[in-house]
Amino acid sequence: MTYFERVGGSAFRATGHVSGAWDPAEQHIAPALGLLVHVVELDRDARRDDGLVLTRLAFDILGTIPVDVVETTVRVVRAGRTIELVEATLTHDGRAAVILRAWLMQPRDTTHLHAAALPRINPPADMPVWDPSTVWPGGFVASADVRREQAEPGRAAFWARTPLPLVEGEPVSPLAGAAGLFDMANGMTVRVDPQVVAFPNVDLTAHLFAAPRGEWIGFDTTVCFGSAGVGVTNSVIHDIHGPIGTMSQILTLRPIR
Repeated sequence: MTYFERVGGSAFRATGHVSGAWDPAEQHIAPALGLLVHVVELDRDARRDDGLVLTRLAFDILGTIPVDVVETTVRVVRAGRTIELVEATLTHDGRAAVILRAWLMQPRDTTHLHAAALPRINPPADMPVWDPSTVWPGGFVASADVRREQAEPGRAAFWARTPLPLVEGEPVSPLAGAAGLFDMANGMTVRVDPQVVAFPNVDLTAHLFAAPRGEWIGFDTTVCFGSAGVGVTNSVIHDIHGPIGTMSQILTLRPIR
C-alpha cells in the first residue's frame, strides 16, 4: 500500500496506486515528482548537514511512463555554501522521462518578516468531500482524499491528502509527500470533459516560501485555455496555516472529438 517500492540503490518500482488518469497503464506523474524531491533530499543529506531547503522545483515532463521500474540520478549543477542548484532525472528503460531542477537555499530565522498578501482558502473541514474518480480513472486519483469548492469549471479551491506512503519503508519529508500531490491541480477543476479534450501538462514549476506542515495540501487553482492549443493552470499552494507558495503548469490542448 505505497506508491513506490525501492528495488535498488537508485531504482524504484511503481505500484498500481501510481496508475494514471489519462491512461491507467501509465503512471500519473504526480507521485514521480514527489519521488524526485525525495531523492534530491536524500542526496543533500548524504553530502551536507546544514539543511538547505528546496525553494524552487522546476519539473520538465518529457514523456509518459509505464507502471514499471524507474531509475533516478542526482547531480549538483551549481555547488555553493548557502545556495545550490541540483538536477534530478527519472528514467525508464534508459529514457529520461522527468527532469527536476531544484534551487536549495540556506534557511534562516525571518519570523519577524513573515507575511503573504495572498487570499486564504477555507480549511478542509469546511469544504465538501469530492470524489475525483467521477472524472478520472486510475489508481492514483482513487487513492486521494479530496475536499473541493468549485466556483465554475476551471476555477476551484481544494485540499488533498493521501493515506499511502510515497516510498515503502522510508521516511519521507512533508515536502516530498506534498510534491507527490502537486500535479493533481490540473485535473481537480476541469474546464471541459477530458474525454472530449486532452490537456496534459508538460511541466510543473513550484516556488515555495514556506515548507508545508500537516497532512493536507491546499490549492487555489485557475485553469486557462488559449486559442492556439496552449493552456496554463495556476495555483496558490496552501497548508493548514495559510499560503506557502505558487505553482504553474503549461498545458497542451488536444481535442479528442
